[in-house]
Amino acid sequence: MKQAYVPRTTSYGLNPGDELNDLRMSDQVRPLFEHVKKFIRETVDPMQLEYVRHGEGKKDRWSFTQGQLDVLGKAKAKAKEEGLWNFFLPDSETGEGLKNLDYAYIAVELAKNPLASETMNCSAPDTGNMEVLERVGTKEQKEKWLKPLLNGEIRSAYAMTEPNVASSDAKNISTTAKLVGDEWVINGEKYYISGLGDPRCKIMIVMVQTNPDAPRGKQQSQILVPVDTPGVEIIGPMHVFGADHAPRGHMHMRFNNVRVPKENILLGEGRGFEISQVRLGPGRIHHCMRTIGKAEKALDLMVSRGLTREAFGKQIAHLGGNLQIIAQARCEIEAMRLMVLKAAKAMDVLGNKEARVWVSMVKAMVPERTCKIIDQAIQMHGATGISEWTPLADMYADVRHLRFADGPDEVHWMVVGRHELSMA
Repeated sequence: MKQAYVPRTTSYGLNPGDELNDLRMSDQVRPLFEHVKKFIRETVDPMQLEYVRHGEGKKDRWSFTQGQLDVLGKAKAKAKEEGLWNFFLPDSETGEGLKNLDYAYIAVELAKNPLASETMNCSAPDTGNMEVLERVGTKEQKEKWLKPLLNGEIRSAYAMTEPNVASSDAKNISTTAKLVGDEWVINGEKYYISGLGDPRCKIMIVMVQTNPDAPRGKQQSQILVPVDTPGVEIIGPMHVFGADHAPRGHMHMRFNNVRVPKENILLGEGRGFEISQVRLGPGRIHHCMRTIGKAEKALDLMVSRGLTREAFGKQIAHLGGNLQIIAQARCEIEAMRLMVLKAAKAMDVLGNKEARVWVSMVKAMVPERTCKIIDQAIQMHGATGISEWTPLADMYADVRHLRFADGPDEVHWMVVGRHELSMA
């Protein structure tokens, strides 16, 4: 006997009255959005050319020349003066207090110039670290570390990933911290610690195992470790598709009996995953927001190349399937944009924990699809696309590595899939 189909009840229905479907930027933030675009166009873009020129021929790759620091400092001072500073912090008294949705629009613009985020003090991994310190740091921790970070005086790093375990499951973290008297003694090995090569990096937030006998979700803690602490050993840079990304880099390091005061623990022992919920929401979706900007830039380059080169009697844009490739790239970008905006809105409306499935959707989808668009732009440029004559090769490597740095695709798909099955 034929059975009637009974549809599942899901949370994805398009309800016209659902606040999640209102993805408009706040009216009060639109002037800031236009100000950011103007500042990038008139200050950051010219500054970047000068910054690159001052860095040519320097002897030490792991340093900044005084000229680079001067032009960057001048641009940062101007950003501060114009009020373009720390606006990544949602609902914050220390930033602009933007909603995640509002910041999503701005982050797309920041991604179009590699120095824009730093110029306005909105760079990773500092953004995530500042969010954590602001939300869970003690008064003393905020004074010592958050304040100089908010002022743009220092940089920071986040040390979680390890070479000897599958650290995409953070419960596997093997770096240990044992309380001996009034100090945590830390031992272990980490790699791909982004930004640690930067000579301005002064503080790390380190994920450690503090109690192997506790339930698995309560074994981990996060501890503040100053970079100059004895026993912190930077072995050298890891490479991403052959690039060391000096002078910031992604470092391989060890903790050799590193001792820090017990007060350096964040929030309390065994609360590492609780802290991650603070960081893994806004701080990590920022990558997806910025990646939309990279996809836009790749499409712009693709179109420009396609209309300025001819082969076999036609513009390249009209050869073979290139017109369809361009059209599909635009469709993909608009679909990604709407998904990222909705994930940001979900965090604003539902909170980071309840919005997790939306965040996982975009963290899996956006880098994967953007990689494809950049790859197609490279192809349309011919051999030039893989050279240093365009930013495409660097853009591809940057976005491709996000599919690990921002958590493996498979983990994000697993979160989404489990949620879908839970509604069966």
